Amino acid sequence: MDLQDFLTETQTNVRSQMRDGALFEELVFAGIVMDHMAEVGMTFEPVECHYESKIGNANLRLSGYAVSDDCDQLDLFVSLYAGVDVPTPIPEVETKTAAEQCLRFLKLCAEGKMAAKLDQSTDIHSLAETLQGIYNDLEQIRVYVITDRVARSKFFQSRDIGGKSVRLEVMDIERLFRHWSEGKPRDELVVDFTEVSGTPLPCVFVPGENEDYDYAMTAIPGEALRLLYEKFGARLLEANVRSFLSVKGKGVNAGIQATLRKAPERFMAYNNGIVIVADEMLLGKSADGHHGISWLKGMQIVNGGQSTASLYFTKKRFPDTDLSRVRVPAKIIIMKTQDSAQEEALVSDISRFANSQNAVRQSDLSANKPFHVEVERLSRSVYCPDGVGQWFYERAAGSYNTLLAREGTTAAKLKVLKESIPTSRRITKTDLAKYLTAWDQKPDIVSLGSQKNFDRFMTSLAPAEGVESPLPTVADFKSMVAKAKLYRDTQKLIRPMFQAFQANVTAYTVALVAQKLGHRIDLNRIWEKQAVSPELLDQIGTWAKEVNEILHSTSGGRMISESAKKPECKEAVMAARYSEPATNIPELKSVQSVRK
Repeated sequence: MDLQDFLTETQTNVRSQMRDGALFEELVFAGIVMDHMAEVGMTFEPVECHYESKIGNANLRLSGYAVSDDCDQLDLFVSLYAGVDVPTPIPEVETKTAAEQCLRFLKLCAEGKMAAKLDQSTDIHSLAETLQGIYNDLEQIRVYVITDRVARSKFFQSRDIGGKSVRLEVMDIERLFRHWSEGKPRDELVVDFTEVSGTPLPCVFVPGENEDYDYAMTAIPGEALRLLYEKFGARLLEANVRSFLSVKGKGVNAGIQATLRKAPERFMAYNNGIVIVADEMLLGKSADGHHGISWLKGMQIVNGGQSTASLYFTKKRFPDTDLSRVRVPAKIIIMKTQDSAQEEALVSDISRFANSQNAVRQSDLSANKPFHVEVERLSRSVYCPDGVGQWFYERAAGSYNTLLAREGTTAAKLKVLKESIPTSRRITKTDLAKYLTAWDQKPDIVSLGSQKNFDRFMTSLAPAEGVESPLPTVADFKSMVAKAKLYRDTQKLIRPMFQAFQANVTAYTVALVAQKLGHRIDLNRIWEKQAVSPELLDQIGTWAKEVNEILHSTSGGRMISESAKKPECKEAVMAARYSEPATNIPELKSVQSVRK
């Protein structure tokens, strides 16, 4: 697949999610891009939120946002969607203008001037109040301009807003394609140590004894690591199974900060170091004539994220910190395997064994669990009712692309493969966990976000001691796909109905459908038809409006994305009174047949 094919597929995806009368094509596109960025670890749990207005002479725009769990990192998104069908350049003035409009919104929020200008009943008012409240504690702020055109510049100079540095980036269709085709965003990261350190890093290089990896050990200057974090930010840590823990606490990060401030020359003696994976390494000669690492491509820190981030944030908070005497021990693994599933398993194992202080991220380490292996096997053996199509369960990140590359060896074969297994029938591990958890009437858990929901989902699958957990059957797989189809069609229906918090409304509406009708819905009919009936969708639309009203009336002025995480919110929504379901829904079994 080339860029043109990818653009065509993306636009087809956008248009397939639009319904008659939908107003915000940009919001649909923004949602697709933001979800992808969250899936690969470039951002947190994104929330679509369309806002466009003029205050004074200033135009303001926003398409979405994402806030870290600790409320110390913020991403804002602004969409420039043109609906083009061929790769088309976007003038730099457009991307810069969009970034400026988003920055103005942020500036007014930070100064406490935005909320007062907004209707208190609107979602954007809740966001403005939240940003005003957390702004002083933010350690990292990024603004992303996302577009379906091709931008010449993917990064702009950082801007200062209220004494904080705001990084400006462009996620255009070209950059999105690069992530999709490579299966991992780390391929963007090329680090030239002769540039950041002045010389190749002295190292001990050990060629691998198998086909999986090569190995090197080195010590990275603290200032060089700080510069890398300043340039790439959290993208350096995307494969990391542990997010940066705030240095405001009294834990290990506070200790790192104290060492950097009081005894920088002892940092290497006190610190366990970092573990890096990379796709390629170029060896040169260091200053003493020995082996040195000139550059790394696809560098990612899979252990030691807190050490790396602490270097950056400590220097930022205390400019007099002397990093020139700091050295950070580093173990570097150069990946050689070409199999995406094998690579994910190896990186997961490296991360799991390297990280001992904190819990690892479940979705990075669960690919080889029997449940996921069996669902993947079923997805490759069970055909849709037409006998040709299949659903694809992506047990390992990038395995769908690997399938296309491995079996689509000619243009004709690739066309047939993509027609039988289109991206619209691809389900990831976190997708499936979301669909099944919502159907189990736990929308508050879904609202916690992909990773936390996945953690709870995997915990629910864990067998009791001494009891072997049964593996899913063919019937179970078809039921899962039916629930996935119902969730996705609900999401597609709801997206244009509300300007913000569609994800929360979707999760709660699906949970309500399961509560009210789940025992009567014939999931096998949805599998056989590979569709949800218009009558059931009409009922879902009716209940979605009622759910949205209850979510707002019970939020207590908080953002819906936050209040929806609370058990009391779930109790209030699920216990509320709703209109009676229609009697003409073809998926519904008769009450008599259910009793039998």
